[in-house]
Amino acid sequence: MSLTRSSPYRTIPAEARWKDAVMGLAPAEIDPHLASTLRLDPQQQVASAGSCFAQRIAEALQQSGYGYMVAEDGPAFLSAEERKALGYGVYSARYGNLYTTLQLLQLFDRAYGHFDPVEPLWRNSEGAYLDPFRPNVQPGGFASASECLWDRRAHLAAVRRMFENLDVFIFTLGLTEAWLSSEDGAVFPVCPGSGLGGEFDPARHRYHNFSVAEVCEQLDQFVHRLAAVNPRAQIILTVSPVPLMATFEQRHVLQATTYSKSVLRVACEETIRRHSHVHYFASYEIVTATGDSQSYFAPDRRTVLPAAVQHVIACFRHQYMGDAAPVVRAPAARNEQAAALPAQPMCDEQLVMEALARHTQAGT
Repeated sequence: MSLTRSSPYRTIPAEARWKDAVMGLAPAEIDPHLASTLRLDPQQQVASAGSCFAQRIAEALQQSGYGYMVAEDGPAFLSAEERKALGYGVYSARYGNLYTTLQLLQLFDRAYGHFDPVEPLWRNSEGAYLDPFRPNVQPGGFASASECLWDRRAHLAAVRRMFENLDVFIFTLGLTEAWLSSEDGAVFPVCPGSGLGGEFDPARHRYHNFSVAEVCEQLDQFVHRLAAVNPRAQIILTVSPVPLMATFEQRHVLQATTYSKSVLRVACEETIRRHSHVHYFASYEIVTATGDSQSYFAPDRRTVLPAAVQHVIACFRHQYMGDAAPVVRAPAARNEQAAALPAQPMCDEQLVMEALARHTQAGT
């Protein structure tokens, strides 16, 4: 394309041109961000929530020396490993994975007493009690309904402390597909009866795939609610690069994944354009568009490999912590990467699929 002297494209920065910002660069050299308008301070309290991939950012912050906020850290008599196995410290509070923006919004509303879902406590196959809105945080479930409800009250109190005292909140958007209560619209992290407890009732439970307009509205409501209780709070949004494990849509899972991630990415963009204190971090773009599929994804084409995680964290540190430009080691060979996989994040989807596989094998 030939540009005249009057063309405004003559003065765009190098980061805006593909040949300068992407072409010919090694994956680890690509950082899809411009100068940040937000800089984290080690004294600030940074909280996070979101889908499985969000745990990677939480781990990096906890190891960085920055003030990662844990408002619900578990009983002192448990070891660090035991607390983590029970969901303490995985995120800033013990809410488990929040896959959808409606989960986040309803978590806020439940914490402040604005929403009290009618869904009863779930039971697992052994008869233990589970919180329908975080069924995976207590392995084996609670011994009694009163114990489960007491833990829920303590948890929601911790969530209130988190929202009111954090300086920065990082939320990783993961899915648009969800299961809701037909009675009051309460959203669940997994479908009732899908291996993590509860009983599916088509009269009480329904499937829904959120639209761009719905996700934008949910994010907008959350931004306003958080500002009401904590006016100084900054928000960083990011989209999980992990594809859907399965879809309930009547279409190929690749199409369903593309729809879901596109909706979430557009919703993030719409939100940051409306609110100056909301920022976007491009973890989705880093993983899906900078590395080749063999070095950034395991053979299942879904599990994000360490080289990609390291690239994401390097870019995050550069963007928000003022560290030097991201430089990570060259990706290892595919077989070496697979052998080097770290402990995988706690993932409800994975547990559900494993449970379904066991039932299929058993013929039940």
